[in-house]
Amino acid sequence: MGQRLRPMAATAPERNHILVIKLGALGDVVQALGPMAAIRKHHAGDRITVLTTAPYADLIKAAKVADEVMIDDRPRFAEINKWLALRRKLRDGGFKRVYDLQTSDRSSSYFRLFFPGPKPEWSGIARGCSHPHNNPKRDLMHTLERQAEQLSMAGIDDVPLPDLSPVVSDVSHLKLPDQFCLIVPGGAEHRPLKRWPRERYRDLIGKLDGSGIVPVVAGTSSERPLAAALIEGSLTARNIAGETSLIDLVTVATRARFAVGNDNGTMHVAAFVGIPSVVLYSDASDPALCAQRGQDVTILRRHALADLGVEEVYRALSMEGGS
Repeated sequence: MGQRLRPMAATAPERNHILVIKLGALGDVVQALGPMAAIRKHHAGDRITVLTTAPYADLIKAAKVADEVMIDDRPRFAEINKWLALRRKLRDGGFKRVYDLQTSDRSSSYFRLFFPGPKPEWSGIARGCSHPHNNPKRDLMHTLERQAEQLSMAGIDDVPLPDLSPVVSDVSHLKLPDQFCLIVPGGAEHRPLKRWPRERYRDLIGKLDGSGIVPVVAGTSSERPLAAALIEGSLTARNIAGETSLIDLVTVATRARFAVGNDNGTMHVAAFVGIPSVVLYSDASDPALCAQRGQDVTILRRHALADLGVEEVYRALSMEGGS
């Protein structure tokens, strides 16, 4: 009798390695979570790596949009050794395709680090890339529409809004009140015109204080003195600036009754978790390009934020939060 041959084991399809680039800042990273989810769905079965900067690594991991997060140290021009290390990391990754969601001069320069080749497929604005976002009016589009169009040109048509529901943490150490308003008075230090005057925030906190809705001021460690000054003399207000990770911040936002703040990354978080959010704009930023999106967002804008009165903001909060 002839020898029986064993059936050949089925081989698993090869996993392609896909790279997504999103370096910062917070609002931009949060807005990119929807496109990242779309990329993950489109490349089901492939290995997805996100290249980002250290402050956003844990948030991206918690959002479950990638298999791996790679840290970019953002080398300066003269730091040749760091550039060589980054080049080695990119080339050794074996990436089949790169989605550059940062689309900056820096991130576009990473395409050149693959010289002399082989070069991956590349979606972005790098000169000579395989899937360019070549709409000459791309810079006049809102971030969400711009990224959706970029992915459409690369073959991905279904781009959802960012989903922050997987991002959960234990914030029991903050001892948050049952009913509170999240107040976010900070923002980029180099853009002071984007900030509502601190005396207006003090007056708003004073109106909320003792109303049954506790003002809770959030921000970075460097903004803790600002938050302390805003709540000075308050009966109930809380200062949690510098006490939250970005993951904590998402959880805090989900528990807030409503939120108010300048055009900053935390207000993008508040809007996407779905709480009523009132965002204050001056002419220093354009909501047509970067407005917070969500279920219940109110934009209040003035040429200069000093022209925006406390009563108008308080009324908007009352309508949004139902107080």
